[in-house]
This record gives sequence, C-alpha cells and structure tokens, in this order.
Amino acid sequence: MIRFLLTALAALLVAGPAHADRIKDLGNFQGIRTNQLTGYGVVVGLPGTGDDNLEYTVQSMKGVTSRLGLQLPPGVNPGLKNAAVVMVTAELPAFAKPGQRLDITVSSMGKAKSLRGGTLILTPLYGADSQIYAMAQGNLAVGGLGAQGADGSKIVVNIPSSGRIPEGATVERAVDTGFATAPTLTFNLARADFTTAQNVAGAINARYGAGVARATDAVSIAVTAPAGADVRAQLMSAIENLEVTSAEAPAKVIVNARTGTVVINSAVRVSPAAVTHGKLTVRIDESQRVVQPAPLSKGETALERQSTLSVEEEKRPMFLLEPGPRLADVVKAVNAIGASPADLVAILEALKQAGALKAELIVL
Repeated sequence: MIRFLLTALAALLVAGPAHADRIKDLGNFQGIRTNQLTGYGVVVGLPGTGDDNLEYTVQSMKGVTSRLGLQLPPGVNPGLKNAAVVMVTAELPAFAKPGQRLDITVSSMGKAKSLRGGTLILTPLYGADSQIYAMAQGNLAVGGLGAQGADGSKIVVNIPSSGRIPEGATVERAVDTGFATAPTLTFNLARADFTTAQNVAGAINARYGAGVARATDAVSIAVTAPAGADVRAQLMSAIENLEVTSAEAPAKVIVNARTGTVVINSAVRVSPAAVTHGKLTVRIDESQRVVQPAPLSKGETALERQSTLSVEEEKRPMFLLEPGPRLADVVKAVNAIGASPADLVAILEALKQAGALKAELIVL
C-alpha cells in the first residue's frame, strides 16, 4: 500500500507544462476583505446550566436591567443559574451594507455548563476601532449536549458551551474601503513570487494597454483605474477573469513527523548521490524452566531463567541517484529498497544534510 501511494504521488506531481490560472484564483484586491467584530453579552433562558452567582455575571445582568429602566435594590443579587455571560464574534464581509444580516458565534466566558435553549440579549458588536458595526440578538443553536448524574458522573457530546445564531446580527454601519476613490487599485498575490507578479501585470497591460498595471514587489500589482465605483467594478470583474501563467512553485518537501505523511512537489531535484538504508533488529527471548532436585538431596524445586539474544540486520542494496532526477526518479528509487514513510523521512533529511536535496525541507 505504501509503495502504491508513493508511486501515485509521483505520477500526479511529475512536472508538466505550465497551465493558465484566473487572476482571481491567485489573490485578491487590497481592502476587499472581511473585518472581525466582537461583543460582550448575556444569554438568558438557560435550564439551570448558567453561571450561577459569579460576580461579573451579576454586574452584567444589573447593567442589562438598568438599560431597560429597572433598578435593582442595593445588595439584591438575582439568581443567575439561568443566565451566562458570553463573547459574541462575527465577520463583517466587504461591502456589507446596513440592514444586511450576519451569522454570529456565541461562546461562554464563565462556568456555564451549556447554552442550549438560551437567548442572546441585544448586544453591540465592535470593530478594531471601537465603533459599533452590528447589533446581535436571537435564539442559540447549540450542537453540543451535556448531562450529569446525581453521583457526579457526566457525559459531554461536542461543545455545549458554544453555539451559533444564523443571521443573528444586523449590520448598522458600512466599512469604507476606499474602493471608489483610491488613486490605484492594488491586487495582492496569495503567495509572493516575482515571476507571477510580472505575469499578472503583463496580462493586464496586454488587455488594457501598457502602463496600466505594474508590479511593485513580489506580492502587489498596482492598477491605474478611473474614478467611480461603477467603472471600477466593471474593470475589476474583467481583470479577475483574465488568465495568466503562474510561476512554478519553489521546491519543497513537507514532512509531518507525527503521522509519517510526506508530500514532495514536482520542483524537487537532487544532485548525484548514493543511498543505502538498512534495518537492525535486536531480539531478546526470555523463558523459564522448572528445576527439580535429585531424590533424597534435600534440595528445593526452583525456576531457572534462560535468555536468548539474537541480532538480525536486514541487507538492502545501495541505490544511485543520477544527476538531475525528478520526483518520479526519487520515489522509484525509494520504492526499490522498500522504505516506509518513516524511512523516507530519514533518507530525505540525510540528503538535505549532504547537500544533495535541492529543496526546502519543512518538518511539521
């Protein structure tokens, strides 16, 4: 099975002709991004699984009731087994407009055992600039389950202290992206590469004329665009669907030492090298034998221990990597000596130390 997987990996990743990708699949335009929102709120209506009388839960509940015009007498603390303080998080999409709905995640901050059946009270959601961008409220959908017996035994399925409210928040403020007024539009590649950046700029210039786009570094391509949201939307739509040839990825070998997973991309090369790989096994067998004394010898029956030691060394031939082999050659040679994933990791590390592996070796 291991040999089959390695051979299949080689067949899939053998370097082939470069292919064209859509520009929209290589990155995104600067400023067109989501924004994180966070809020502090209170969930009520829990069936006795709340925070109980934690001090900050009591203060939070008093704050909620005071906003509604109810002032609790000094020294009176409400029983809060049916309430819990929570953190509310959401992501505000680019170009989100007031009135649109957002999905939110609600997570317990205290010792609430479960939020199942709870209702989030109206909670403001803040951005990084401490401004309110959405308001959240609604009934929680909790996928987890918890139960506890009188003797202290309990069972927990998934995470009952966290839940979601689909479309539980309403956008109150839009984020200004500068899309319609910025002097240039900047396209950022997901992976830095000077060759790909130049290819993207070249594809845009070939379509709209020389000087429209220029690569400012290995990630960013600045595009000169006329002012106006409608004109820029049409331009960006056309640019996103242009096809461009991506540069070949840098040579990398990814090794997950915990699972034994090894991934080698098609750019990996090795210099001429000779490799041998053996396996040494030391075996110790322990046994016991009952020893009976001779008749009338007044001896005692005893147990005699016997140990047998053996050493086995598996003989495997050395193989030679010819100059400039590709992935298929490397995998074929490793298969020839019957190496396991763990053995393959050891061979690759040794090749890297010897200077024969022309790739970045990344161990997770």
